[in-house]
Amino acid sequence: EIYSLHVDCKVTSRFAHTVITSRIVNRANESREATFEVELPKTAFITNFSMSIDGEVYPGIIKEKAAAQNEYDTAVSQGQSAGLVKITDRKLEQFHVSVSIAATSKVTFELTYEELLKRQLGKYELLIKVRPKQLVKHFQIDVHIFEPQGIDFLETDSTFMTNELTEALTKVQNETKAHILFKPTVDQQKKNSELDETLLNGDFVVRYDVKREATAGDIQIVNGYFVHYFAPQEMPVFPKNVIFVIDRSGSMAGRKIEQTVDALLKILQDLRPEDHFNFITFNNKVVEWKSSLLPATEENVASAAALVQTLTARGGTDISGALLAAVGVLEKAEGLPERSVSMIVLLTDGQPTSGERNVEVIQENVQKAINGKYALFCLGFGFDVSYKFLEKMALSNGGIARRIYENGDAALQLQGFYQEVATPILMQIEMQYPENSVEGLTKNNFKLFFEGSEIIVSGKISNELDLLPVEIKAQSHTSDLTLKEEANVKEKEQVFQNQRYIFENFIERLWAYLTIQQLLEKAISAQEEDQKALEARALDLSLRYSFVTPLTSMVVTKPSDQQQKELANKPTEAG
Repeated sequence: EIYSLHVDCKVTSRFAHTVITSRIVNRANESREATFEVELPKTAFITNFSMSIDGEVYPGIIKEKAAAQNEYDTAVSQGQSAGLVKITDRKLEQFHVSVSIAATSKVTFELTYEELLKRQLGKYELLIKVRPKQLVKHFQIDVHIFEPQGIDFLETDSTFMTNELTEALTKVQNETKAHILFKPTVDQQKKNSELDETLLNGDFVVRYDVKREATAGDIQIVNGYFVHYFAPQEMPVFPKNVIFVIDRSGSMAGRKIEQTVDALLKILQDLRPEDHFNFITFNNKVVEWKSSLLPATEENVASAAALVQTLTARGGTDISGALLAAVGVLEKAEGLPERSVSMIVLLTDGQPTSGERNVEVIQENVQKAINGKYALFCLGFGFDVSYKFLEKMALSNGGIARRIYENGDAALQLQGFYQEVATPILMQIEMQYPENSVEGLTKNNFKLFFEGSEIIVSGKISNELDLLPVEIKAQSHTSDLTLKEEANVKEKEQVFQNQRYIFENFIERLWAYLTIQQLLEKAISAQEEDQKALEARALDLSLRYSFVTPLTSMVVTKPSDQQQKELANKPTEAG
């Protein structure tokens, strides 16, 4: 029986630190399995886990993956236990551990994870999955937010709220801080008074945004580490030249092609009159809808919608031919707006089965053809795609990859992705800092900036610097920009000095988190020897800051009368 479950989350300047504590008692008169099952965001890294049974603590130890595997293999005959973490859906992965406890014994499980909240479509989203599967005497979610820039708006949302449960939710907020408390009694948790079934099953979401002055962004500094947030607003939008490359091979038949059609019809409506577009559909044959890009006039959009509705799925998959044809159309395009952004959006659900089939060759040819001029976004529909291949291709060509999960909201996932990239407002952004006094700088140049997102750069200020000058250079639709700002180091350090719920060194941890994410991403599209060097640096940071990343594992040890060791690994979308 879980008698207490507490989710305690502190968000300081977008960096979220979540601790989940579950206390379980065995009221039976024989030993029983106690289970701790938590779903956490895929974007988070686990940093700590422990079990304490009758006062004895069993900590999880984070090690390099191969070393952890070795230790595990020694402790256990192989073939047992599938690891403690697995991906459960589009946004979440699940951590699951069980331990046998004696009659009347108690166990406390505690899991800590951290993540940097990413701004999408103008807001940050903190997702807490609530699924205790039973009534819990002491159930509580605490979210503390501190944003020195000021909180612009804050909302909570949940998939399981009822009128009674709303009474258990309180929100206290001032200029820079907020505290959200959700503390339902056992009666409020019940589906109805007769049954012991819980209503608490689903998502508890906090969304917010911060206030921004129209300057060169916002700089925050703690203990010699800085973070710089930049999210300009109300800028003119670049016209887009976009080619949709749509897989209509046999495996897309049925629900997938229907959802693709639904999404494309909505996306067509979202094109701006100054955008240009074209469609390429492919199975083993590649068909260009028009021989050139068309302006997104009402008639052209209507005629494209008519074509989209006739899409049927059969035949093979010539990914290579389709992508090279798309590049060809962009190459020979004429009369496009002078300052505009060209992009290719590929949607496929399978492996290349016709035309060129070797994924390395396809990657090489596509990269050569694109040659840094266009952004390539790859959407993989379902689990038969080679996600690794799509991800490498997108990251090598200035874009991103996404997996589209085959379920009811696939059309919404496609649309949501398009909305994120629909409004480019800056290109060639360079964030510049004084070279001799800043080290360990995270990525500081970006090809494109989309409205509603945010650029984040972090680093370490070496020597005793009083003023940190920054300069941002970028191209907007109408002009070339240079923005300058100076941060007073002492003043900035003061902001966080007397905050009650700041976990120390959070900017240093934010820096480590961001650096690891970027090194891993860079490694995906790097040559083999560079890949090793990037992964070695990421591993070093993962161990130093104790993050469970794709390069590390956490070894969880149990009491001596049970299977002794289990492993928690970080699953990745590419598997």
